[in-house]
Amino acid sequence: MLRMLDHMYIFAMLFFTVYSQAIIRWQVGLAGALPETLEGKGFFVLKLLLNPWIVTAITATFFSGIAWMLAMTKFEVSYAYPWVSLNFILMLALGVFVFGESFSVMKCIGTLLIIAGVVFIGKG
Repeated sequence: MLRMLDHMYIFAMLFFTVYSQAIIRWQVGLAGALPETLEGKGFFVLKLLLNPWIVTAITATFFSGIAWMLAMTKFEVSYAYPWVSLNFILMLALGVFVFGESFSVMKCIGTLLIIAGVVFIGKG
């Protein structure tokens, strides 16, 4: 039971990372096209950095780092790090189901390979 609670650090890292990436994807999508000029790009990024949603995403990234540090006190990196790859699967699902992005057979195969890899490493 205690070891299961230790996994909460990994799951917190996953949650905060996926939240951050999803919010950034959403808000950047709403912000429009990236301007061509360097000055325009600077204002574009500044506008995003002042966006409250982006601030929560940056904060979530910070908390993800804290959760990862805590996970490193409980697990070997060779066990914990493969869990990071679940971010790919979760973001793929959000991309397809929330943001309407494409899904293909190759993406499906890649996702299954990631899952298999996490399972194999976790058992090792």
